[in-house]
Amino acid sequence: MKAAEIITRMVDFFYVKPLRRIIPLETFRYAVCGGINMLLGWVLYALLYKYVIRGCYLDLGFVVMSPHVLALAVQFVITFFTGFWLNRNVTFSLSPLSGRRQLLRYVLQAGGALLLNYLLLKLLVEAAHLYAPLARPLTDAVVVVYSYLTARFFTFRTAGMRPDREDGSA
Repeated sequence: MKAAEIITRMVDFFYVKPLRRIIPLETFRYAVCGGINMLLGWVLYALLYKYVIRGCYLDLGFVVMSPHVLALAVQFVITFFTGFWLNRNVTFSLSPLSGRRQLLRYVLQAGGALLLNYLLLKLLVEAAHLYAPLARPLTDAVVVVYSYLTARFFTFRTAGMRPDREDGSA
């Protein structure tokens, strides 16, 4: 059995009757997989910020990256790949789009999410003076909505299929 099948079965195990009435399977899978990836991102971000970057600024010559932005950039590289894999193989496995097309669209989606994350972090940390590890979950709340909508209707779109029905029937 493949890893994607095992993860899908584990996620689907928790898709119990009360949830089936209020949330489509695809949305539930996205919430669980996205939650796992977001939790991984938070842990990585906090560890990178506190133990690896430790208040250092990175001067790239054309721009200086502050510690909270540098932590975001490094964490993003890691969670980009885990997020794409989970979305492609668990959440939106019925998408007829080629892997190449999905990856290209995911790059655009993730770039938009990264830009949104960056702008919100800059606003919350530098303008509102909120502690960076606390600002991060707040930005994620906004980015989650953006990411779900772009993933469902653009990146992994299931052409002609209703996303709330696994078998594609209306």
